[in-house]
Amino acid sequence: MKLPFYAFVIFAIGWFVWSMPFWIFKRNSASPSTLDRRARWGILIEGIGYAMVWQGRFWSRAPNEWQVGLAIIFLLFAWLLSWRGVRALGRQWRIDAGINTDHELIRSGPYRVVRHPIYASMFCMLLATGTMIATWPLLLAAVIVFLVGTEIRVRVEDGLLTSRFGDHARDYQRSVPAYIPFIR
Repeated sequence: MKLPFYAFVIFAIGWFVWSMPFWIFKRNSASPSTLDRRARWGILIEGIGYAMVWQGRFWSRAPNEWQVGLAIIFLLFAWLLSWRGVRALGRQWRIDAGINTDHELIRSGPYRVVRHPIYASMFCMLLATGTMIATWPLLLAAVIVFLVGTEIRVRVEDGLLTSRFGDHARDYQRSVPAYIPFIR
């Protein structure tokens, strides 16, 4: 049994739709007033987590219907969070962890539910991909690695926001989960 063609179609459409806001909406290319490059370690570790789900002989396994259905649900959440998250950030969206001189603490849109909706969308993409192609032990290991990388990024970014917005940022961090709803 091999990975069916429709799984490749789901992956292609899923990754394309998820990535579009990162191409469509212009990211901030101006130099930030404060930059913390330690978050790049998180990006690297998250990338390792993504790479892990593609290991093994994924092409030789066909997902069950429930796995496809679950993957599609994760994809829908990933799309919603990536599109709404990038749009809500507006001109503050950037790859590196940085603060602009005119930075604002965004608390609207998906930022009412989680402080880092783009990371939540990335997590959903990992779960969607892994649910369809990875073995369960491999998916679990990939999730752990990905969450380590995401925690690095979250802590760096939250630290930057706290240094800029003080108690407002701390109140926000206490009242809104980082990237998984209902988990603080």
